[in-house]
Amino acid sequence: MKNGYITCVAFVSLFFGVTSCALGQDTRDIFLELKAKDSLLFSLVFNTCDTAQLRDLISDDFEFYHDRGGITDSREGFLAGIPGMCQMNYKARRELAVESLQVFPLYDNGVLYGAVQTGMHRFYGKEEGKPEYLTSTALFTHLWIIEGGDWKLKRVLSYDHQTPGE
Repeated sequence: MKNGYITCVAFVSLFFGVTSCALGQDTRDIFLELKAKDSLLFSLVFNTCDTAQLRDLISDDFEFYHDRGGITDSREGFLAGIPGMCQMNYKARRELAVESLQVFPLYDNGVLYGAVQTGMHRFYGKEEGKPEYLTSTALFTHLWIIEGGDWKLKRVLSYDHQTPGE
């Protein structure tokens, strides 16, 4: 039994980034779906600056709390800042620390209505003619809500930003 559990933990950790075989299929499915949404979110913000598709991913009642950048208290305010991300003097890239990602489903009387997603990520910068470099690491907490049958990002907490050499 012990070897089977260890094998299960190793398999699940390696392929899904979770560390418990006690998770039910629904929790694994939610984890994988929100992991994909997380990847899409940062691709839209840093790679494509696609505010139209990003608008579909975030809630009308969106709020973003950043430990260094302050509060963005609306979806429109957040979307308005995206073009600036793509006009920086360097190309930004976000890397999720996959082993840190956790998802906690939220239920109301047995009905799934959302999930809390937490993790750690690293941000890199790339300037023409220079090697990529680490700009910061941070923790995040995302509140995802099911609206109209779709997962929507409703709240973001971005905190504990650390820059190299701090």
